[in-house]
Amino acid sequence: MKDLFSGDDHIVVALDDVCVNVSCGLHPWERHPERPTRLMISVRLYAPLSTPRAADAPIIDYDVVRERIRALESEGHIDLVESVADRIVESCFTDERVVACALSIRKPDIYNETRGAGIDLFRTRTRWSAGQ
Repeated sequence: MKDLFSGDDHIVVALDDVCVNVSCGLHPWERHPERPTRLMISVRLYAPLSTPRAADAPIIDYDVVRERIRALESEGHIDLVESVADRIVESCFTDERVVACALSIRKPDIYNETRGAGIDLFRTRTRWSAGQ
């Protein structure tokens, strides 16, 4: 996943390829609860780095985002991966220091001729908060 944020010193907290089985999709074959769709989700959290050394900065706990992703498995059917992304973005901004986040969501098993279909999304706290 390519880092999209540029600017002042910052830290990027990453979760790569978290795999979950979620009932997700518009196609009829994606609507069977006994056969959920495998999603691979990667997340980047961007926060200003205000200390001279990264080790001196308070940590950003990515477990909050990981737990939110894992909870998707028990939330019933979700039509769009964009809706999945919105649920994850909400958890990304629980830490006030996070000013932006990037997500990549892929359905790796949806088509035989590709490694995966999905979306990439970049959100800033400012725009996300304005939409609330």
